[in-house]
Amino acid sequence: MITPRSSVKRCSAALLFAGIVLLGGCARMSQSWYLSRSDGKIRRAGAALAAATSNAQRSAAYADRADAYADKARYSRVMKLIAGEEYNKLFDLALQDYNQAIALDPDNSEMYYRRGNAYYSRASLDMIREPTSAFLAPAKADFSRAAEMNPKNAMAFDMLGLTDASMGNWTHAIADFEQETGLDRLQRFRLSDAYCNRGTVYLGEKKYDLAISDLNQAIQIGGTGDACECEPYNPLLSIYLNQTREYDKARALVALAQRSGKWIAPDNLEQLKASSAGR
Repeated sequence: MITPRSSVKRCSAALLFAGIVLLGGCARMSQSWYLSRSDGKIRRAGAALAAATSNAQRSAAYADRADAYADKARYSRVMKLIAGEEYNKLFDLALQDYNQAIALDPDNSEMYYRRGNAYYSRASLDMIREPTSAFLAPAKADFSRAAEMNPKNAMAFDMLGLTDASMGNWTHAIADFEQETGLDRLQRFRLSDAYCNRGTVYLGEKKYDLAISDLNQAIQIGGTGDACECEPYNPLLSIYLNQTREYDKARALVALAQRSGKWIAPDNLEQLKASSAGR
């Protein structure tokens, strides 16, 4: 005999299974749509290339097709739709087209920027599994060239800074983000994050004066509070508590953090409380 409870369980299981099948079907439809759109962009760029009557038009068509190849390669790899060999082939097709675009229009900074983005995206996928990537160096070269050719391009400095940060070169990243912040104040969180990361490196190297300076800079500039960003308050508080024994500065820092809605580790709060009680 089937009880109402068992009927509900069977119904729920059936609905769950149907939902999984439906989601799987939707995912496949979404993947098919995305790849179809990429293929459409590749065809349209090819048609534009065939119809081009000037080097500038040919360059633009090559760059558009390169973007589409690079995007298709990246998406297919992330979604595990292709093996590494096919991924490399698509990426190579993108590079061939970027190189053609630059050869036809070498004074166009946007072409270097677009190729740099492809290199950086490739490097980002590599670094999911490895600590670094050989594609960071050409990305840096292209973003540097784009920024040199167009010093008003804030995004070129942004990507150059991200590339330097990915290479662990925080001093260069700070310089890049300072240039970007001069063009776009809304991006100052990048600069704050770079100072915080360099300060954390100095802390690990026991260069406490340099760490204090950089962490304070990060706090003064201010970030967005994104969980992915470096957090300067607790490392700086740890230095004040454990290295320099500057408890007044530690209390002032905690007060600032609390006014700003920043999280302070309970262990640090307890240590600060104990130091105050022992005075």
